[in-house]
Amino acid sequence: MCTFILKSYNPNAEISKPHFFILNKGNNSGKPLISPCPNCFSIQFNCNQDKEQVFWLLFCLWQANAFYPFLRGSVIPFVVLRDMKSFINENWQRAANQPKQFQNMVESFQAINKVENQLKQNLKAIDKAKRMLLYQFVR
Repeated sequence: MCTFILKSYNPNAEISKPHFFILNKGNNSGKPLISPCPNCFSIQFNCNQDKEQVFWLLFCLWQANAFYPFLRGSVIPFVVLRDMKSFINENWQRAANQPKQFQNMVESFQAINKVENQLKQNLKAIDKAKRMLLYQFVR
């Protein structure tokens, strides 16, 4: 069973164990982050394998808007620590009970994410080409 420590991020605290961060404010709440931001939780693990598996579990849940029901607040939505902790435990238990299906889901999400990033780069290149054509015309 995966054990983790989830708490509000403190920039003055030193983190030595494998860790990542989870955005806790805004419509992207629940998004796992490599770098911290002011509005996030830090989550620490005993081993790197658990960290990677929970990171991808949260990424998949975030992509599926699974954190939406936990959003509170009328102006700036946020997720509370207690809800995040119980949601991670619940879904990690589900993933641990079906490891083969979980691994297939993560691999699929990684492949889809790779294709999505490539398409975004292609769209940026197309946009840049359009601007270059316009600049050549305007000159």
